[in-house]
Amino acid sequence: MDDPHLNPDEVARYARHIVLKEIGGAGQQKLKAARVLVLGAGGLGSPVLSYLAAAGVGLLGIIDDDIVSLSNLQRQILHDTAHVGMAKTESAARALKRLNPHSRVVTHELRLTADNAVDILTSYDMVVDGSDTIETRYLLADTCETLKIPLVTAAVGRFDGSVTVLTPYEHDAKGQLYPRYRDLFPEAPPPGMMPSCAEAGVVGALTGVIGTLEAMEVIKLITGAGEPLIGRLLLYDGLNASFQTVRYSRKG
Repeated sequence: MDDPHLNPDEVARYARHIVLKEIGGAGQQKLKAARVLVLGAGGLGSPVLSYLAAAGVGLLGIIDDDIVSLSNLQRQILHDTAHVGMAKTESAARALKRLNPHSRVVTHELRLTADNAVDILTSYDMVVDGSDTIETRYLLADTCETLKIPLVTAAVGRFDGSVTVLTPYEHDAKGQLYPRYRDLFPEAPPPGMMPSCAEAGVVGALTGVIGTLEAMEVIKLITGAGEPLIGRLLLYDGLNASFQTVRYSRKG
């Protein structure tokens, strides 16, 4: 990862990226140099990690303190039946190594807390939220804002999901700061108000849709291609097969 140049095997592997004028060789080198942390190796983290490894992101960090259970396999496609009972970080690292040996994986088998968040996040230049708790989302958003690290965050329900990108330390073309996570969701709902996947259920393929959209935003941010979802919340309704984009702004 210290050498940004692409070797012949990498040139062949990423050929379909390199021919894209929006990415090209320079963009692929940026992907190789990137250090991306993914919080959660579950339903969202599985497609995020898979596509970022396949895309050639040079360093992928994974935070997760859980083990693989049989009920995970309906949606957490990085893991398989043989890995039930294994730490999700280890299971994910093995799968990603098989997918792309050029992408280095660093595992953090722990839960993100206010005590360790800064120390962990400072080693990365971009973060993806694949967590499944409200408290963790606020902690991650606040820490990324403090450290001035871009955050791609998402959430899923039973058949629906949302994605947005947060860079609240940067200014738009009018000189206004981009919105924070708390501009979108000012306060966390009371404990127990939001049911877990185990309580409410979730369609496995839905996490694939939303996680893949997160991976796409990461690739855009790294390479400079397109317009990231900054100040825009992308909503997906799986039952109606519809997308909607809602704009939101800084509230002071």
